[in-house]
Amino acid sequence: MKYIVLLGDGMPDEGIASLGGKTPLQFARTPVMDFMAQRGLMGLANTIPPGYPPGSDVANLSVFGYDPRTCYTGRSPLEAASMGVALGPDDVAFRLNLVNLRDDAGTVFMADYSSGHITTEESHELIAALAAELGDSEFEFHPGVSYRHLLVWRNGKVKLELTPPHDISGKCIEPYLPKGDGAEKLLRLMKQSQSILAHHPLHRQRLDAGKTPANSIWLWGHGKAPRMETYRDKFGLTGAVISAVDLVRGIGVYAGLEIIKVPGATGYLDTNYLGKAAAALDALERHDFVYLHVEAPDESSHSGSLENKIQAIEDFDSKIVAPICEGMKKFGEYRILCTPDHPTPLRLMTHTSDPVPFIIYRGEDVVKPGIEGYDEVSAAKTGFILEDGFRLMELLTGE
Repeated sequence: MKYIVLLGDGMPDEGIASLGGKTPLQFARTPVMDFMAQRGLMGLANTIPPGYPPGSDVANLSVFGYDPRTCYTGRSPLEAASMGVALGPDDVAFRLNLVNLRDDAGTVFMADYSSGHITTEESHELIAALAAELGDSEFEFHPGVSYRHLLVWRNGKVKLELTPPHDISGKCIEPYLPKGDGAEKLLRLMKQSQSILAHHPLHRQRLDAGKTPANSIWLWGHGKAPRMETYRDKFGLTGAVISAVDLVRGIGVYAGLEIIKVPGATGYLDTNYLGKAAAALDALERHDFVYLHVEAPDESSHSGSLENKIQAIEDFDSKIVAPICEGMKKFGEYRILCTPDHPTPLRLMTHTSDPVPFIIYRGEDVVKPGIEGYDEVSAAKTGFILEDGFRLMELLTGE
Protein backbone atom coordinates (compact mmCIF):
# COMPACT_ATOMS: atom_id res chain seq x y z
CA MET A 1 0.00 0.00 0.00
CA LYS A 2 1.21 3.48 -0.90
CA TYR A 3 0.09 6.62 0.92
CA ILE A 4 0.42 10.28 -0.05
CA VAL A 5 -0.67 13.54 1.56
CA LEU A 6 -1.33 16.46 -0.80
CA LEU A 7 -1.49 19.62 1.27
CA GLY A 8 -2.60 22.97 -0.15
CA ASP A 9 -1.58 25.38 2.60
CA GLY A 10 -4.26 27.86 3.64
CA MET A 11 -6.78 27.01 0.91
CA PRO A 12 -10.02 27.36 2.97
CA ASP A 13 -11.58 30.80 3.19
CA GLU A 14 -14.84 32.67 3.69
CA GLY A 15 -17.59 33.52 1.22
CA ILE A 16 -16.57 36.57 -0.85
CA ALA A 17 -19.07 39.02 -2.28
CA SER A 18 -17.21 39.49 -5.57
CA LEU A 19 -17.42 35.72 -6.08
CA GLY A 20 -21.18 35.70 -5.55
CA GLY A 21 -20.77 34.63 -1.94
CA LYS A 22 -18.63 31.63 -2.86
CA THR A 23 -15.31 30.82 -1.24
CA PRO A 24 -12.21 30.66 -3.47
CA LEU A 25 -12.34 26.83 -3.19
CA GLN A 26 -15.94 26.85 -4.43
CA PHE A 27 -15.20 29.33 -7.20
CA ALA A 28 -11.90 27.90 -8.47
CA ARG A 29 -11.90 25.27 -11.20
CA THR A 30 -10.79 22.09 -9.43
CA PRO A 31 -12.11 19.13 -11.45
CA VAL A 32 -9.70 16.56 -10.01
CA MET A 33 -10.32 17.39 -6.35
CA ASP A 34 -14.05 17.48 -7.13
CA PHE A 35 -13.75 14.02 -8.72
CA MET A 36 -12.07 12.64 -5.58
CA ALA A 37 -14.55 14.33 -3.25
CA GLN A 38 -17.48 12.75 -5.07
CA ARG A 39 -15.95 9.28 -4.80
CA GLY A 40 -13.93 9.29 -1.58
CA LEU A 41 -14.41 10.07 2.08
CA MET A 42 -14.87 13.79 2.73
CA GLY A 43 -15.37 15.69 5.95
CA LEU A 44 -13.93 18.34 8.23
CA ALA A 45 -10.95 18.01 10.56
CA ASN A 46 -9.90 20.17 13.50
CA THR A 47 -6.16 20.53 13.01
CA ILE A 48 -5.76 23.17 15.73
CA PRO A 49 -6.33 21.88 19.30
CA PRO A 50 -8.24 24.26 21.60
CA GLY A 51 -6.00 26.91 23.08
CA TYR A 52 -3.24 26.54 20.46
CA PRO A 53 -2.30 29.22 17.92
CA PRO A 54 -3.57 28.50 14.38
CA GLY A 55 -0.11 28.36 12.87
CA SER A 56 1.25 26.14 10.12
CA ASP A 57 3.47 24.52 12.73
CA VAL A 58 0.61 23.23 14.88
CA ALA A 59 -1.60 22.41 11.89
CA ASN A 60 1.04 20.50 9.93
CA LEU A 61 2.05 18.51 13.01
CA SER A 62 -1.60 17.42 13.20
CA VAL A 63 -1.77 16.44 9.55
CA PHE A 64 1.49 14.51 9.89
CA GLY A 65 -0.25 12.54 12.66
CA TYR A 66 1.36 14.08 15.75
CA ASP A 67 -0.74 15.44 18.59
CA PRO A 68 0.59 19.01 19.09
CA ARG A 69 -0.43 18.83 22.74
CA THR A 70 2.31 16.27 23.34
CA CYS A 71 5.17 17.53 21.14
CA TYR A 72 4.74 21.18 20.12
CA THR A 73 7.42 23.54 21.47
CA GLY A 74 7.39 26.26 18.80
CA ARG A 75 7.83 26.76 15.09
CA SER A 76 11.48 27.68 14.81
CA PRO A 77 12.99 24.52 16.33
CA LEU A 78 11.37 22.62 13.46
CA GLU A 79 12.85 25.05 10.94
CA ALA A 80 16.25 24.71 12.61
CA ALA A 81 16.13 20.94 12.11
CA SER A 82 15.45 21.41 8.40
CA MET A 83 18.40 23.76 8.11
CA GLY A 84 20.74 21.34 9.88
CA VAL A 85 21.18 23.61 12.89
CA ALA A 86 21.60 21.60 16.09
CA LEU A 87 19.98 22.93 19.26
CA GLY A 88 21.28 22.21 22.72
CA PRO A 89 18.77 21.58 25.53
CA ASP A 90 18.89 25.24 26.63
CA ASP A 91 19.06 26.85 23.19
CA VAL A 92 16.09 28.76 21.76
CA ALA A 93 15.39 29.09 18.03
CA PHE A 94 13.53 32.05 16.50
CA ARG A 95 12.07 32.58 13.04
CA LEU A 96 13.74 35.67 11.59
CA ASN A 97 11.75 37.41 8.87
CA LEU A 98 13.29 40.09 6.69
CA VAL A 99 10.46 42.63 6.71
CA ASN A 100 9.68 46.11 5.46
CA LEU A 101 8.51 48.62 8.07
CA ARG A 102 6.94 51.95 7.12
CA ASP A 103 7.28 55.07 9.28
CA ASP A 104 4.28 57.37 8.93
CA ALA A 105 4.67 60.55 10.98
CA GLY A 106 6.43 58.66 13.77
CA THR A 107 4.11 55.65 13.79
CA VAL A 108 5.72 52.49 12.43
CA PHE A 109 3.63 49.99 10.46
CA MET A 110 4.24 46.43 9.19
CA ALA A 111 4.26 47.24 5.48
CA ASP A 112 5.42 43.85 4.13
CA TYR A 113 6.17 40.71 6.15
CA SER A 114 8.21 39.29 3.21
CA SER A 115 10.07 42.35 1.85
CA GLY A 116 8.40 41.85 -1.50
CA HIS A 117 9.22 38.12 -1.44
CA ILE A 118 12.90 39.00 -1.57
CA THR A 119 15.00 36.44 -3.43
CA THR A 120 17.00 33.84 -1.58
CA GLU A 121 20.23 35.11 -3.14
CA GLU A 122 19.62 38.69 -2.00
CA SER A 123 18.50 37.66 1.47
CA HIS A 124 21.62 35.54 1.99
CA GLU A 125 23.72 38.66 1.42
CA LEU A 126 21.73 40.48 4.06
CA ILE A 127 21.87 37.67 6.61
CA ALA A 128 25.63 37.44 6.10
CA ALA A 129 25.93 41.18 6.82
CA LEU A 130 23.80 40.86 9.94
CA ALA A 131 25.81 37.86 11.14
CA ALA A 132 29.08 39.75 10.65
CA GLU A 133 27.88 42.73 12.68
CA LEU A 134 25.59 41.17 15.28
CA GLY A 135 26.51 37.49 15.52
CA ASP A 136 28.50 36.29 18.53
CA SER A 137 28.69 33.36 20.96
CA GLU A 138 25.17 34.17 22.17
CA PHE A 139 23.31 34.92 18.92
CA GLU A 140 23.70 33.02 15.65
CA PHE A 141 22.20 34.03 12.30
CA HIS A 142 21.42 31.27 9.77
CA PRO A 143 20.18 31.90 6.20
CA GLY A 144 17.05 30.20 4.93
CA VAL A 145 14.82 30.74 1.90
CA SER A 146 13.53 34.10 0.60
CA TYR A 147 12.46 36.19 3.62
CA ARG A 148 12.45 33.21 6.05
CA HIS A 149 15.57 32.80 8.21
CA LEU A 150 16.71 31.62 11.64
CA LEU A 151 18.18 33.14 14.79
CA VAL A 152 19.52 30.89 17.55
CA TRP A 153 19.90 32.26 21.06
CA ARG A 154 22.30 29.97 22.87
CA ASN A 155 21.13 29.46 26.47
CA GLY A 156 18.24 31.79 25.60
CA LYS A 157 14.95 32.79 27.15
CA VAL A 158 11.56 31.30 26.29
CA LYS A 159 9.08 33.27 28.43
CA LEU A 160 8.44 35.76 25.66
CA GLU A 161 5.41 37.15 23.82
CA LEU A 162 6.12 37.35 20.07
CA THR A 163 3.76 37.94 17.13
CA PRO A 164 3.97 36.57 13.57
CA PRO A 165 4.49 39.51 11.21
CA HIS A 166 1.88 38.24 8.73
CA ASP A 167 -0.70 38.62 11.51
CA ILE A 168 -0.15 42.38 11.66
CA SER A 169 0.10 43.38 7.99
CA GLY A 170 -0.70 47.09 7.71
CA LYS A 171 -0.87 47.53 11.48
CA CYS A 172 1.18 49.64 13.87
CA ILE A 173 3.92 47.40 15.27
CA GLU A 174 4.17 49.01 18.71
CA PRO A 175 1.69 46.71 20.54
CA TYR A 176 3.30 43.63 18.97
CA LEU A 177 6.97 44.20 19.78
CA PRO A 178 8.68 41.50 21.90
CA LYS A 179 7.64 41.37 25.53
CA GLY A 180 8.80 39.26 28.46
CA ASP A 181 12.01 37.83 29.85
CA GLY A 182 14.88 38.83 27.59
CA ALA A 183 12.76 41.01 25.29
CA GLU A 184 15.19 43.93 25.60
CA LYS A 185 17.92 41.90 23.88
CA LEU A 186 15.66 41.02 20.98
CA LEU A 187 14.50 44.62 20.63
CA ARG A 188 18.13 45.75 20.53
CA LEU A 189 18.90 43.26 17.75
CA MET A 190 15.91 44.45 15.75
CA LYS A 191 16.93 48.10 16.15
CA GLN A 192 20.55 47.38 15.20
CA SER A 193 19.44 45.42 12.16
CA GLN A 194 17.58 48.43 10.80
CA SER A 195 20.76 50.52 10.56
CA ILE A 196 22.73 47.67 8.96
CA LEU A 197 20.04 46.92 6.37
CA ALA A 198 19.47 50.60 5.52
CA HIS A 199 23.15 51.04 4.66
CA HIS A 200 23.51 47.81 2.68
CA PRO A 201 23.91 48.28 -1.12
CA LEU A 202 20.92 46.01 -1.76
CA HIS A 203 18.65 48.55 -0.09
CA ARG A 204 19.23 51.15 -2.78
CA GLN A 205 19.31 48.54 -5.55
CA ARG A 206 15.85 47.25 -4.67
CA LEU A 207 14.45 50.77 -4.33
CA ASP A 208 15.88 51.75 -7.73
CA ALA A 209 14.33 48.60 -9.25
CA GLY A 210 10.92 49.46 -7.79
CA LYS A 211 11.10 46.56 -5.31
CA THR A 212 10.37 46.52 -1.61
CA PRO A 213 13.59 46.58 0.43
CA ALA A 214 14.18 44.69 3.67
CA ASN A 215 14.72 47.32 6.35
CA SER A 216 14.34 45.31 9.58
CA ILE A 217 14.34 41.84 11.06
CA TRP A 218 11.28 40.51 12.91
CA LEU A 219 11.61 37.69 15.44
CA TRP A 220 8.87 35.20 16.33
CA GLY A 221 7.92 31.50 16.56
CA HIS A 222 10.48 30.71 19.26
CA GLY A 223 10.98 27.43 21.09
CA LYS A 224 13.32 24.65 22.18
CA ALA A 225 13.94 21.34 20.44
CA PRO A 226 10.92 18.96 20.62
CA ARG A 227 10.84 15.21 21.16
CA MET A 228 8.96 13.18 18.53
CA GLU A 229 8.63 9.55 17.47
CA THR A 230 9.87 8.61 14.03
CA TYR A 231 7.36 7.52 11.39
CA ARG A 232 8.81 4.04 11.43
CA ASP A 233 8.16 3.76 15.18
CA LYS A 234 4.78 5.50 15.12
CA PHE A 235 3.21 4.15 11.91
CA GLY A 236 5.61 1.47 10.71
CA LEU A 237 6.23 3.43 7.51
CA THR A 238 9.16 4.82 5.59
CA GLY A 239 8.57 8.08 3.82
CA ALA A 240 9.63 11.39 2.33
CA VAL A 241 8.72 15.06 2.56
CA ILE A 242 8.56 17.49 -0.36
CA SER A 243 8.20 21.18 0.51
CA ALA A 244 9.85 24.54 -0.08
CA VAL A 245 9.20 25.47 3.56
CA ASP A 246 11.73 24.75 6.29
CA LEU A 247 8.98 24.26 8.87
CA VAL A 248 7.48 21.30 7.01
CA ARG A 249 10.88 19.85 6.19
CA GLY A 250 11.82 20.16 9.86
CA ILE A 251 8.85 18.07 10.95
CA GLY A 252 10.06 15.51 8.42
CA VAL A 253 13.55 15.54 9.95
CA TYR A 254 12.18 14.80 13.43
CA ALA A 255 9.90 12.14 11.90
CA GLY A 256 12.90 10.41 10.34
CA LEU A 257 11.67 10.96 6.77
CA GLU A 258 13.73 11.63 3.66
CA ILE A 259 13.79 15.34 2.78
CA ILE A 260 13.56 15.91 -0.98
CA LYS A 261 14.46 19.36 -2.28
CA VAL A 262 13.01 19.98 -5.72
CA PRO A 263 14.79 22.51 -7.97
CA GLY A 264 12.57 25.54 -8.53
CA ALA A 265 10.40 24.95 -5.45
CA THR A 266 9.91 28.46 -4.12
CA GLY A 267 6.91 28.36 -1.79
CA TYR A 268 5.06 30.83 -4.03
CA LEU A 269 3.04 30.99 -7.26
CA ASP A 270 6.12 30.36 -9.38
CA THR A 271 6.98 27.11 -7.62
CA ASN A 272 7.83 24.00 -9.61
CA TYR A 273 4.51 22.18 -9.18
CA LEU A 274 5.11 19.49 -11.79
CA GLY A 275 8.61 18.84 -10.49
CA LYS A 276 7.23 18.29 -7.00
CA ALA A 277 4.60 15.86 -8.29
CA ALA A 278 7.20 13.92 -10.28
CA ALA A 279 9.52 13.78 -7.27
CA ALA A 280 6.69 12.45 -5.09
CA LEU A 281 5.87 9.62 -7.48
CA ASP A 282 9.55 8.76 -7.74
CA ALA A 283 9.89 8.70 -3.93
CA LEU A 284 6.98 6.27 -3.67
CA GLU A 285 9.00 3.76 -5.67
CA ARG A 286 11.24 3.37 -2.59
CA HIS A 287 8.99 4.54 0.27
CA ASP A 288 5.54 3.79 1.69
CA PHE A 289 4.52 7.42 2.25
CA VAL A 290 5.05 10.95 0.88
CA TYR A 291 3.98 14.29 2.33
CA LEU A 292 3.75 16.87 -0.48
CA HIS A 293 3.24 20.44 0.72
CA VAL A 294 2.39 23.50 -1.43
CA GLU A 295 2.63 26.93 0.19
CA ALA A 296 1.27 29.15 -2.62
CA PRO A 297 -2.41 29.48 -1.53
CA ASP A 298 -1.34 30.57 1.96
CA GLU A 299 1.14 33.14 0.66
CA SER A 300 -1.55 34.53 -1.64
CA SER A 301 -3.91 34.99 1.30
CA HIS A 302 -1.26 36.68 3.43
CA SER A 303 -0.71 39.19 0.64
CA GLY A 304 -4.47 39.71 0.24
CA SER A 305 -4.62 38.71 -3.44
CA LEU A 306 -7.86 36.97 -4.43
CA GLU A 307 -6.65 36.52 -8.01
CA ASN A 308 -3.45 34.82 -6.86
CA LYS A 309 -5.29 32.59 -4.41
CA ILE A 310 -7.66 31.30 -7.06
CA GLN A 311 -4.73 30.70 -9.40
CA ALA A 312 -2.80 28.88 -6.63
CA ILE A 313 -5.78 26.59 -5.92
CA GLU A 314 -6.31 25.84 -9.61
CA ASP A 315 -2.59 25.19 -10.11
CA PHE A 316 -2.60 22.87 -7.10
CA ASP A 317 -5.45 20.88 -8.67
CA SER A 318 -4.07 20.73 -12.21
CA LYS A 319 -0.33 20.49 -11.56
CA ILE A 320 -0.19 18.52 -8.30
CA VAL A 321 -3.40 16.58 -7.72
CA ALA A 322 -4.01 15.61 -11.35
CA PRO A 323 -0.59 14.07 -12.08
CA ILE A 324 -0.52 12.39 -8.67
CA CYS A 325 -3.96 10.83 -9.17
CA GLU A 326 -2.88 9.47 -12.53
CA GLY A 327 0.54 8.37 -11.36
CA MET A 328 -0.70 6.54 -8.26
CA LYS A 329 -2.53 4.01 -10.41
CA LYS A 330 0.68 2.16 -11.19
CA PHE A 331 1.04 1.19 -7.53
CA GLY A 332 -2.22 -0.79 -7.48
CA GLU A 333 -3.27 -0.22 -3.88
CA TYR A 334 -2.97 3.38 -2.76
CA ARG A 335 -4.63 6.10 -0.72
CA ILE A 336 -4.53 9.87 -1.14
CA LEU A 337 -5.25 12.41 1.59
CA CYS A 338 -5.94 15.84 0.10
CA THR A 339 -6.26 18.58 2.69
CA PRO A 340 -5.23 22.04 3.80
CA ASP A 341 -3.54 22.58 7.14
CA HIS A 342 -5.65 25.57 8.24
CA PRO A 343 -7.85 28.30 6.69
CA THR A 344 -6.26 31.60 5.70
CA PRO A 345 -9.13 33.99 4.91
CA LEU A 346 -8.26 36.81 2.54
CA ARG A 347 -10.28 39.24 4.66
CA LEU A 348 -8.02 38.61 7.64
CA MET A 349 -4.79 37.89 5.76
CA THR A 350 -3.87 35.42 8.48
CA HIS A 351 -4.78 31.97 9.81
CA THR A 352 -7.85 30.82 11.72
CA SER A 353 -8.51 27.68 13.73
CA ASP A 354 -11.68 26.65 11.87
CA PRO A 355 -11.86 22.99 10.73
CA VAL A 356 -10.55 22.18 7.27
CA PRO A 357 -12.17 20.12 4.48
CA PHE A 358 -10.34 16.90 3.66
CA ILE A 359 -10.67 14.03 1.19
CA ILE A 360 -9.39 10.48 1.55
CA TYR A 361 -9.47 8.84 -1.88
CA ARG A 362 -8.78 5.14 -2.39
CA GLY A 363 -9.16 4.92 -6.17
CA GLU A 364 -12.92 4.34 -6.04
CA ASP A 365 -15.06 5.15 -9.06
CA VAL A 366 -18.51 5.09 -7.47
CA VAL A 367 -20.07 8.55 -7.20
CA LYS A 368 -21.63 9.33 -3.84
CA PRO A 369 -24.91 11.25 -4.06
CA GLY A 370 -25.21 14.77 -2.72
CA ILE A 371 -21.56 15.82 -3.05
CA GLU A 372 -21.07 18.73 -5.44
CA GLY A 373 -17.31 19.01 -5.15
CA TYR A 374 -14.38 19.79 -2.89
CA ASP A 375 -14.98 22.86 -0.75
CA GLU A 376 -15.80 23.96 2.78
CA VAL A 377 -19.58 23.89 2.34
CA SER A 378 -19.74 20.45 0.73
CA ALA A 379 -17.45 19.02 3.43
CA ALA A 380 -19.67 20.45 6.18
CA LYS A 381 -22.77 18.91 4.55
CA THR A 382 -21.32 15.42 4.98
CA GLY A 383 -21.76 15.79 8.74
CA PHE A 384 -18.43 14.05 9.37
CA ILE A 385 -16.13 15.99 11.68
CA LEU A 386 -12.82 14.62 12.93
CA GLU A 387 -12.42 16.38 16.27
CA ASP A 388 -8.76 15.38 16.65
CA GLY A 389 -7.10 16.36 13.38
CA PHE A 390 -3.97 14.38 14.23
CA ARG A 391 -6.03 11.24 13.64
CA LEU A 392 -6.17 11.97 9.90
CA MET A 393 -3.13 9.74 9.42
CA GLU A 394 -4.84 6.94 11.33
CA LEU A 395 -7.87 7.41 9.09
CA LEU A 396 -5.66 7.33 6.00
CA THR A 397 -3.70 4.21 6.96
CA GLY A 398 -6.47 2.30 8.79
CA GLU A 399 -8.63 -0.39 7.29
